[in-house]
Amino acid sequence: MGKRQRSTYIDNIDIDLAKKTYYRKLNIEPQWEEIEVEAALGRVTYRAIHAKVSSPNYNAAAMDGIVVESVKTWGATELNPKVLEEGKSFRYVNTGNVVEDPYDAVIMIEDVIDMGEGKVQILKAAHPWQHIRPIGEDIVATEMIVPSGHKIRPIDMGALISGGIDKLKVYKRPRVGIIPTGTEIIDNFGELETGKIMDSNSRVFEALILENGGTPRRYDTVEDDHELIKRAVLKGVMENDILIIGAGSSAGTKDYTVDVIEELGEVVIHGVAMKPGKPTILGIIDKKPVIGIPGYPVSAYLVFETFVKPLILQFIGLDEETSSFVKATTSKKITSSLKSRELIRVNLGYVEDRLIATPLSSGAGVTMSLVKADGIAVIPQSLEGIEAGDTVDVRLLKPMDRIKDTLVSIGSHDLIMDIIGDMMSLSSGHVGSMGGILAMKRGECHIAPIHLLDMETGEYNIPYVKRYFPGQRMAIIKGVKRQQGFMVKKGNRQDIQSLSDLTKDGVVYVNRQRGAGTRILLDYYLNRDGIDSSQIEGYDREMTTHMAVAMAVKTGSATTGLGIYSAAKALELDFIDIAYEEYDFLLPYKMLEDKRIKEFLDVLKSNEFIERVASLGGYEFEDIGEVIAID
Repeated sequence: MGKRQRSTYIDNIDIDLAKKTYYRKLNIEPQWEEIEVEAALGRVTYRAIHAKVSSPNYNAAAMDGIVVESVKTWGATELNPKVLEEGKSFRYVNTGNVVEDPYDAVIMIEDVIDMGEGKVQILKAAHPWQHIRPIGEDIVATEMIVPSGHKIRPIDMGALISGGIDKLKVYKRPRVGIIPTGTEIIDNFGELETGKIMDSNSRVFEALILENGGTPRRYDTVEDDHELIKRAVLKGVMENDILIIGAGSSAGTKDYTVDVIEELGEVVIHGVAMKPGKPTILGIIDKKPVIGIPGYPVSAYLVFETFVKPLILQFIGLDEETSSFVKATTSKKITSSLKSRELIRVNLGYVEDRLIATPLSSGAGVTMSLVKADGIAVIPQSLEGIEAGDTVDVRLLKPMDRIKDTLVSIGSHDLIMDIIGDMMSLSSGHVGSMGGILAMKRGECHIAPIHLLDMETGEYNIPYVKRYFPGQRMAIIKGVKRQQGFMVKKGNRQDIQSLSDLTKDGVVYVNRQRGAGTRILLDYYLNRDGIDSSQIEGYDREMTTHMAVAMAVKTGSATTGLGIYSAAKALELDFIDIAYEEYDFLLPYKMLEDKRIKEFLDVLKSNEFIERVASLGGYEFEDIGEVIAID
């Protein structure tokens, strides 16, 4: 087939309408199979299961002791004990032994006085059925053990076995085929080179399919070729109940998925009002669902959760789960489009009685935004973004009790925040030092990492706290002193040595965002040396983290950028020292009694933390953990 003509036509169907339309056309009819009870964990019952036998199925001793006829013990007291003779008026039993007529009670061994020669003395009368488990005490034959549509748990397996069940009918697991596509996609790390991408999406799909009750089957990656993809899809449809085609779902010249599905069956939907995930394809071939999923990792995950997971649940007899949504306050402005429902990955934490949501990197290819996320904020299609301080619905990805124990940090970025986050529960939002100051003013964080150099006094942080929090008692926890300088590629070919070198021809700078302490530091020195920022090419290009600046230099999109030594070291860049600065933590003074702050201080002053940060290079630890009150 010749080169495909690019088509830019993709629908923008409402998510709920797309699902309703698609599932109605599919008309899935789940099947059942019979399995051994030992293999039933996690399977879903097709019919209610009733006990075949009672448990226990005989009258059983519930204690170690002696079994007696209760009527023959009446009248026994400490003042008038009774003597019983083995074989005539009692016999010894262990827990679980059968209790038969004429015996009807068990006396615990610790309440029996051994007199020797087969005789015992009792000081208290027994009552009928004392310490005896009667037939059917746990399960009565014919009673329902578990209902239909029930996901079998370990404890259920015990009850089934006790009720005499050796086999049971369960819903068949759907076989879900996965076809990765893309000439640039590889499976072997040894083949990784510029222009090649490791296939991670299909491995995520495999795990999600298993987690949700399906049986995955991953096929070899197929190159961007219409006929090759067509053959793979025919085979996948024949061998599976559901087929996922990874990537190639958009409208580019090498996106063949929609054409193949249309040729072999029906494209029900191509394009949903969902961001990320818009170019989703919902198709049917041979009455089976065939879903084209975008290639970006975040899009792939969210599309699977939205469209594939509910299908698997239908096959195994379960209703689509109602997600656990909570209301949260956003810590920064979130822009969105009226064209789509936007799904924003967020960190969560409680500040006083408010749940605060801090957006993470929003790109559809930023896998780590999902790894780090506590929840997914949903911006309705009817809204064109929300402002900082607005309320948003968030679908939880982590337990709420863990979120409640989380320390919320919003402010300047540093690699040490990752180390702190590894040593305690921390939500860390990177909005720059001034962004942290403003988040603190709005009551949206517990601590704000800041490194703000006062232009007039040359003092760090404290002048800003006094300026922005007049009349409030605040505190600074001293953090680290860190080395700031210019990051350049190995060899420093442009010979960057000072700020004046930023104005050289051919030098391209990459900056931090407005309000970032590093940006303020740069502007302080530019002002001191009388350098006009308009003379610096790239001054207006902004990054939100030191590592993002370092990566821009590493990949050659910038000649240099101001950042911390540890970021340069991490990416093997050369570093031209400019100054040490004070990276501290702002908080309300009253928060010093909070258990999360006490844990934070313990971490900050621990040998483990200091050793791990020291290994990064470019830090000093003078006064670390010292608390300064600011009135």
